Formats: sequence, structure tokens, C-alpha cells
Amino acid sequence: MLETSVSGGADTPVRAQREPKYWGLKQHLLDMLRSLPPGSPIPTERALAAEFDVSRTTVRQALAELTVEGRLLRVQGKGTFAAKPKVAQRLQLSSYTEDMRAQGRQPTSRLLEVVEEPADHELATLLGTRPGATALRLRRLRLADGEPMAIETTHLALSRFRGLTTRLESGGSLYRVLREHFGVELGHADETIETALASPEEAETLGADVGLPMLLLSRHSFDAAGEPVEWVRSIYRGDRYKFVARLNPPK
Repeated sequence: MLETSVSGGADTPVRAQREPKYWGLKQHLLDMLRSLPPGSPIPTERALAAEFDVSRTTVRQALAELTVEGRLLRVQGKGTFAAKPKVAQRLQLSSYTEDMRAQGRQPTSRLLEVVEEPADHELATLLGTRPGATALRLRRLRLADGEPMAIETTHLALSRFRGLTTRLESGGSLYRVLREHFGVELGHADETIETALASPEEAETLGADVGLPMLLLSRHSFDAAGEPVEWVRSIYRGDRYKFVARLNPPK
């Protein structure tokens, strides 16, 4: 049975506090996970409820938090397993393909959608073209070692990158194609990172639970001459991904 109360010392008039039962169970599960290799199955909800003398609702809450934090992986119809460590990506102007290979993972991409559409005023400004000009929208599923990681939607000015989609091989690097076939040398990018919740369609595509917290990245890239190249919106699984940056003091 889980111990759920904490009190102050004899000389400290602190009111006793009760620790939520799910929190105590979560700590027990964390201790267990430290000794399990990735992919190891976790006991069922029924078994955990019986072992720790708690309700299945309490078990579900503990498992849900550990899943959101990337400690557990829940596979529908199969069970719950110890998760692999999160992919740690440095914040830098590089391609997904390059980042994954640098970590010893095999990157692949699945082209979900290719659309030519007129750019509205906001998108036209971002791409350095006129409103109504045709923009190319590429929507790709990004995978690492076969595991879905992110959905990436890239917007480019079609007039500058005609024939791009025929050169973009499955799993290939967009930045490599831009460099080798269009002479684009990237100079800098402005990127923001926010939190978002997965939509039902995004969750299904990424193999995640509906409402799972996601990392939403928006990137506006420019070439070496300062001209706009792309506007990208990427949604990454918050349970499988984290970003790392080196911080230096301001000059």
C-alpha cells in the first residue's frame, strides 16, 4: 500500500499534507523504469491497482503523466512499455535528415501532401512574393528508425523552386536539394517554439493519443543574401522529442 501523508517535525507547526495516491504510484513506477530496458512491458492497470492497493483511475493518472513525459509508450491493443530516451535535437539551422543521422538514427520521410495554392497576404510577405502568387505546400511525416516523430508543413514560392517535388526523394533532405539544384545557401532563420495539443488527425498520423502535448515549431528561413526561402510549421511529439541549446552571455 502506498504511503500518502507527509508531516512536519515535532517542533514545526506545519499542517500534515497528503500526497496524492497517483503521485506515490508514479514515483514507484519511475524507480522501476530505471532498471528496465526500453521496450520492456509494464504490468497491466489491473495488476498495478492490486499490487499498490489503489483504484484503476489512480493507475491511469500515473500512467498518463509518465506517457506525456516520454517515460512510457502506450501501444493500442498491445499494452504499455518502457520508452526509449527522447530524441535530443540541438537548435541550429540544419535539416531533419542531418540531425537524425548525426545521432545515429535512420531518418525517413513520407510525403503526405503536395499542394499548389495562391498565397494570401501574410504568406506572400513571409515568402517575399506577391499576394495571389502560387505557393508550394509540402506536408511530410518525419520518422526516425521507423518511428513517427513529427509532421512538417513547408511553404515555398513556386516561381523560385519549380520542379522541386520531382527532385525531393523520399527520406531525402530538402535543404540538400535547395543547395544542390537551386543554389540556395541558407544564411539564418527565425524560429519559435510553443506547446500545442494534437488534433485527432495529427494524433492518428503520429500514432499518439488525442490531446497529447506537442511541440509546435515555426521557422522562417532566409538565404545568405537575406532573401526569404521558406516558412515551416512543424509539430513534434512532446513525448519523444526535446530540444537542446547552448546559451552564451550577451555580447
